[in-house]
Amino acid sequence: MKLFEYQGKEIFKQYGIEVPRGFLVGERNDIKKIDMPFPWVMKAQVLVGGRRKAGGVKFARDIEEAEKIFDEFMGMEIRGEKVKKVLVEKKMEGRESYLSIFLDRNRRKYLMMFSLEGGVDVESMKGKIKKIYIDPLSGLQQYHLRRLDKEARDVARKMYKIFTEKDCELVEINPLLMSGGDAIALDSKIIIDSNALYRHPELPKENFGLTPLEREAKEKGISFVQLDGNIGVIANGAGLTMVTLDALHEFGGRGGAFLDLGGTDDPEKVKQALEIIVKAKPRVVLINMFGSITKCDTVAKGIIKFMEENETPDIVARIKGINEDVAREMLGNYVIAVDSLREAAKKASEVGGR
Repeated sequence: MKLFEYQGKEIFKQYGIEVPRGFLVGERNDIKKIDMPFPWVMKAQVLVGGRRKAGGVKFARDIEEAEKIFDEFMGMEIRGEKVKKVLVEKKMEGRESYLSIFLDRNRRKYLMMFSLEGGVDVESMKGKIKKIYIDPLSGLQQYHLRRLDKEARDVARKMYKIFTEKDCELVEINPLLMSGGDAIALDSKIIIDSNALYRHPELPKENFGLTPLEREAKEKGISFVQLDGNIGVIANGAGLTMVTLDALHEFGGRGGAFLDLGGTDDPEKVKQALEIIVKAKPRVVLINMFGSITKCDTVAKGIIKFMEENETPDIVARIKGINEDVAREMLGNYVIAVDSLREAAKKASEVGGR
């Protein structure tokens, strides 16, 4: 689960990391209530990267300019995410650096990264970033911290505490402002392991980072991911879903929204899955099911119920397993029925490319 910048900074303050004085604004009228000298930095609150390049960070010299920037932000989309709140802070000057801690799964260690240069395009600063690997069993040690600038050491210690106590996948400050011996977090990026949220009732429980359709699917207990592409995929089991997407790629198909139906013997669940996929507006839906817990005739009943009540795109269906003969007879002219995965992927790619 990703946190907004303002939420991450609240956690920073709780752990003693200094952040700029700021105000979270959701209404235009609140701009005039801010009691803080100019210039201000105004930052659109979104959960995606590249905000500054997209025009989501601007500076205001007076109240009129601040109101104008606020209006621009509230009508803006940054990489598909609408701006709903703006963080207003006092503009600060100083040397900008970069500091982060994240999980390196390949080495099974925590990785702390530090650079004396921060801000935009820090990822491209090859050779300028110090990489410090930390064994989770022994934890952060003094010899790790000695590799950092003195101004950054206390912040790094506190970031590590946040990282471990909040079950984080990433804690990042970019930029970390070095000014007069102090280190100030001008930004925050925190990602929490969603599987550990039950241990943290103090954290916000909104489904941040989910599209409205992904949120709807989650509420219905359906695993669904919405991506760009014109082919919707429904399969049962993560492995079969991934194989189906790979097969589409082989034939030039652009797999978009995909849904893992899992195991069910309820036709209504199948109907709900189709409702969600169709809302993503694919040109064609590819259903690739192996009937075991989810019997083939159960899938057929759900498909028929949905198609009789709704307008649908073309459906290519490969359904194998228990009661597949019954399902094939039931579906009749409802779908484009195929026998093999390769054939299904090829057909869906052709229909989706029209």
